[in-house]
Amino acid sequence: MFPSRTLAFYMARMFLVRFAAFLLLLTLVIQSLDLINESEKILVVPGAGYASLGKYMLWRIPQLASLFAPFAVLLATLLTLMSLNQNSEIIIMKASGLSAHQLLRPLFFAALLVACGHFIFNELILVPSTAKLSAWQATNYGAKLPESADMPKAIWIMDGNNIVHARDVRQESGQLVLDHLTVFARQPTNNGHGFSLVSLTRANTARLINGNWQLTDIHHTDVAHLKTTQSRVEVWQTHIPPERFMAVAVDPKHVNFMTLYSAIHNLQAGKQTKDVLTAALNHKVTGPLSAVLMPLLGAVAAFGVARSGKLFMRLVVGLVIGFSYFVADNFMVAMGQFGTIPPVLAAWAPFLLFFLIGEAILLNSEE
Repeated sequence: MFPSRTLAFYMARMFLVRFAAFLLLLTLVIQSLDLINESEKILVVPGAGYASLGKYMLWRIPQLASLFAPFAVLLATLLTLMSLNQNSEIIIMKASGLSAHQLLRPLFFAALLVACGHFIFNELILVPSTAKLSAWQATNYGAKLPESADMPKAIWIMDGNNIVHARDVRQESGQLVLDHLTVFARQPTNNGHGFSLVSLTRANTARLINGNWQLTDIHHTDVAHLKTTQSRVEVWQTHIPPERFMAVAVDPKHVNFMTLYSAIHNLQAGKQTKDVLTAALNHKVTGPLSAVLMPLLGAVAAFGVARSGKLFMRLVVGLVIGFSYFVADNFMVAMGQFGTIPPVLAAWAPFLLFFLIGEAILLNSEE
């Protein structure tokens, strides 16, 4: 696997030390700027103080660390390879018989280690901290921190011709509860183009009890006659499976990989919503895995004679290729979430495309 174990550890250690330094530097700098921007909103709340600022930093730092980890990998790769090239160590390695791929192999494995750590960090630390911070921000940084990380989960679901809207979906004492439910009853128009609104049904809560939905504090509005009636309790008949309500309400940023996978499995309808979740599920893997690409995309900085004076231009080219990947990745994931392209393709296409680009450059220039 490695022609020289000593050389492999030497290169991997250089890379990991630089990665940790860049990640720490980027996170601290951006966190300082972000805290300056948000501190006024936090401290304006009565009773807020240094503890509130500390709580914000505790929940915000994981977001920034996860966001900038791939950038830190790219910068660490470029700096490591540039240093080796500038000190003629690359020339010595090639003269000893190492190919370009053998030379980069220790960085690939070190980057794979970073990618695995990044994925575990996202699952165990980033997801709960993001949910807590979002819930706190939803209260405009209220002095009393939210006891639960659960945020209101507004949903829209089709039920045949009807449209169902709820401001929040939650679990309460083992029962599924919909808050502020509105059912828009529609029927097809006479010409067959579109629908017309027949009635509105508003309920304060809808509670699933023994497989049946029970509405409380109901207001029925007959749109044609502009007549409203009220009732205290009613049974709601719907063809929507209960698990769809929870699946549609899932925020990919607030749940881990298995929870999101389960939500997609339970979501039987609603193509656009399913595309959003599927794209997010795949990006939970391709996001951290992008670290493995960085040694390949930054390899252009490793080769070429340092005395040629083109080392800086090689560094710039490596930066451009690396940042182009992040731009393409974000663009494709957005297209997948909108349903323009298949979500699996949207998540994996940039990774595969830039892998081929990096391999083509490396093969044509060095192999």
